[in-house]
Amino acid sequence: MTSPDPSLSRIIADHVAGLTLAALPAPVLHATRRALLDALGVMLAASGQAAEAAPYHALARAQTGPARLLAGGQSTPALAALANGALAHALDYGDVFDAGPAHPHAALVPALLALADTQPEATLDDILMAMAAGSDLSCRLSLSGQRSYEEGGWYPPPLVGLIGAAAASARLAGLDAEGIVQAMGLAMLSASFPAEIKYDPASPVRAVREGFAAQAAVTATTLAQEGARAFADPLGGKGGFLAVYARGAKRAVLLDQLGQRFWGADVSFKPWPACRGTHAAIEAALLLRDRCPADSIASIEVETGLIQEMLISPPDAKACPDSAIAAKFSIPFCIGLALAEGAVGLDSFGADKRADPAILSIAALVSARRNPAWGHAEASSGSLTIHLKNGTRLHHDVPRARGHAGNPLSNADLIAKFTDCAARAATALDAARAQALAESILGADGRMRLADLLSALA
Repeated sequence: MTSPDPSLSRIIADHVAGLTLAALPAPVLHATRRALLDALGVMLAASGQAAEAAPYHALARAQTGPARLLAGGQSTPALAALANGALAHALDYGDVFDAGPAHPHAALVPALLALADTQPEATLDDILMAMAAGSDLSCRLSLSGQRSYEEGGWYPPPLVGLIGAAAASARLAGLDAEGIVQAMGLAMLSASFPAEIKYDPASPVRAVREGFAAQAAVTATTLAQEGARAFADPLGGKGGFLAVYARGAKRAVLLDQLGQRFWGADVSFKPWPACRGTHAAIEAALLLRDRCPADSIASIEVETGLIQEMLISPPDAKACPDSAIAAKFSIPFCIGLALAEGAVGLDSFGADKRADPAILSIAALVSARRNPAWGHAEASSGSLTIHLKNGTRLHHDVPRARGHAGNPLSNADLIAKFTDCAARAATALDAARAQALAESILGADGRMRLADLLSALA
């Protein structure tokens, strides 16, 4: 008698549980180090700048525990994951999987850091291996639904990140394949991410959403360690994750080259702290800026697709955003920043910039030219056309915005970004210390204890 085919969840869990360091290609391992460096830097900056994350930090600090908080103090692992996870996307500066879209490390890294403080012997290699498995799973889930998650009314980045973080957390905690299956199932019961996250322009949940996924991943792992059970096939079951959120799985896409190709190595690292859909426009504006003084511009046309719709409409609100997060989700405002100031950085979205007539006057000139052929895969693509009052037409195409795996940031770029971010932390790191820490993350012996890394950050 032949045994039944393994469930989709069990295939994934067997892969995650059986992954070894030797199985990770050297470029994947290095890309994962880069992702860890970037995630840590972005969270450090948010610890000193993201007011939206303050309630989550306050809740975490109210309960004592072994897990360290990047904004200061300690808490339980689950609440540390919530508080640190609330920092991961708060500045809209973390990495992104353009093809999904997904932010595969935003819940994953805070969850793993929270568990690391409960495992004093865990090493850098341990977290890198768990990260590679978890980010790959998040990316695969973002690509493999029978329909897009948005069509069902869901917001995909934290949704797929939840499952990747749960699987990786269970792996770091030493659970076997069955434990990983149960951790994924238990995580599904703990969080939901409706598309209202992006539709409500005033909602601060857009900034802190990854904290809920990180907390759910850690709680699910802890429950699975204690023997709690959820479902036999949480991913592929009749009412499982993919059936509920995406009307079923494209099984071949989900499993293609599993264990050979790691999609998390293809993330884009952001050079500018704004929604990834604004980046092609920012890059083009910066490149054209020297040829178009502000008082010479008659109109600006930006190419957009489905993924950029929420960044261009409604036009009046996007041209004059009323909050930092609204400004980060505005193509017109980001173009105004780039052309008026020649830079877009962590200090570009405060109330002073949002009231600057030079920026706002340019933003008011921006209109959209829709490209009906574009879907979600074009998150990093775009073009900009600037019409001058003298009749001159300036145009620039951006097939893949800076930071994309096909147009990557260098290690030096990422170290500079980390150093700038660390200087803005709740407990700031000076430039020399931050650079040394960044270089150690990119090149340190993998046997370095995670506890020592966290101590250096603190």
